Amino acid sequence: MFQIPCPLCGLRNRSEFRHAGAAASRPDPLTTTPEEWRAYLYGELNQAGWTTELWYHTAGCRSYVTVQRHTVSNEVRRSDGQAPT
Repeated sequence: MFQIPCPLCGLRNRSEFRHAGAAASRPDPLTTTPEEWRAYLYGELNQAGWTTELWYHTAGCRSYVTVQRHTVSNEVRRSDGQAPT
């Protein structure tokens, strides 16, 4: 298990959070092509290294946290609070 620093609650165990996916901008469904939309939905590479992710603090303040995490070591480099959308 690894720990995620919540900006409102402090350092917490990962089990208090729900993974909400990669922190990537969503393409506009009205203007994007079907190929671009398919690539956004299913084209995740899942490479080893640093990734920026969203985590939802379900057992705490119920806010979204943006975290940079190394996918091999689970080291957390940075986190920022983000309002739910």
